Amino acid sequence: MQLDLDIRKTLRSGKRTFTLRVALRSDSQRLVVLGPSGAGKSLLLKAIAGLMTPDQGHVRLGDTTLFASAARINLAPQRRRMAYLFQDYALFPHLNVRQNIAFGLQRGWLNPGRHADHAAVEHWLAAFELRPVAEQYPAELSGGQRQRTALARALIAEPRALLLDEPFAALDPHLRRHMRAELDGLQRHLRVPMLLITHDPADAEVFGDQVLYLDNGLLGEPRDDWG
Repeated sequence: MQLDLDIRKTLRSGKRTFTLRVALRSDSQRLVVLGPSGAGKSLLLKAIAGLMTPDQGHVRLGDTTLFASAARINLAPQRRRMAYLFQDYALFPHLNVRQNIAFGLQRGWLNPGRHADHAAVEHWLAAFELRPVAEQYPAELSGGQRQRTALARALIAEPRALLLDEPFAALDPHLRRHMRAELDGLQRHLRVPMLLITHDPADAEVFGDQVLYLDNGLLGEPRDDWG
């Protein structure tokens, strides 16, 4: 993943002001941004995904410019082809596993049919061992099954990279260790470049081929009290 960005974004709420100022270049296939809550990690991820527009700067992935304020380039999230995995997985509760995965192929907001039949859907159901639960709904799944369903929905669109927003923060310690190991194996097998943001140093130990530290909107050196 050849990521090149240099962005600035200022947010104001009443008398409070927060400014994100990040410049980095990375060729890592597994990049982790580590930092405390409120450091600006999610803001950074949203800027890369196109869910937030920086005030100025640029975001480039490989040979593609995703955002450049000077050139007035700002690709829509769909055109950036970045798979964004939210902390709670954001599965649609009224759609079964098969429909949730098929939604990644949709153009527009029409729900896929309950028995959505598509070669790519069948591929990911098999790859992630989800066929036995294909007709079940998110509330009926284990934590691992929900994460695999969300990953399948993200990957079915063949993204350039996978963006993960604190994917283990809401899990208990035992499930967190299990899900780290599962995601680690999946990513190594699929070889999809990933950028993971977290406040937990254990995530960085598992996934961080390269680890960057973010605090108060700035990249800097790690602190002993982080995590």
